[in-house]
Amino acid sequence: MPKISLDMPGELLEDLKLHVGDERKFISLADAIRTACRKMLDHLDEIDARHGRLDKESE
Repeated sequence: MPKISLDMPGELLEDLKLHVGDERKFISLADAIRTACRKMLDHLDEIDARHGRLDKESE
């Protein structure tokens, strides 16, 4: 799996950390960020589909 690096505001990172760890929703920060990206891409696909911008091959 490729690795990436990103800059993130400290307050956003602190908010994310509240949801990471034992007994929480995500097992790691990487898991939280991957999940957020997948959800965002799903939403963008829905918007593109509503506007007729989704390629048939990418569905």
